Amino acid sequence: MVVENVLESLKITDSKVTLGEVGLKNSLIDTQKQQLQSELLKVGFALIDDKKSMTIERVKNLIIDLIQNKNNNIHMNYSQFLAKELGMDYSYISSLFSSIENITIEKYIILQKIEKVKELMMYDEYSLNQIADLLNYSSVQALSGQFKKITGFSPAYYKKLKEHKRKALG
Repeated sequence: MVVENVLESLKITDSKVTLGEVGLKNSLIDTQKQQLQSELLKVGFALIDDKKSMTIERVKNLIIDLIQNKNNNIHMNYSQFLAKELGMDYSYISSLFSSIENITIEKYIILQKIEKVKELMMYDEYSLNQIADLLNYSSVQALSGQFKKITGFSPAYYKKLKEHKRKALG
């Protein structure tokens, strides 16, 4: 909605806004592009119009959407999913991502999953077992091991730290 408002304020019509992407039917002149870049930066967004950067952003958005909104619910592995969604060879996507982001897609996925685990633990609606199932971990032990490797804490200890912090602030 924020991006739609920016486009509207700049009188840029005939656009289609989806997660992380704006499709324009007509090309922008340089001054319009500069104005759009400036206004997007003010609201925390950037204008990316080179093909490789757009592909990387699309990969990130697909992964985030999948983990945050669709509870990791795909019936194929990530490489197949990304290749299918982007219509590209996974080895190209993977090497492009690594070369630009200095992190593998697999590591990026793990980091996003751990962020989702933290979020779900704070809401206290699901047990760790249920969270492991939701995010397609093979077991609670697999989730716990990955969580500790990334955060340095066990899930139980992390949750206690956060609860203690909330009580201290409240």
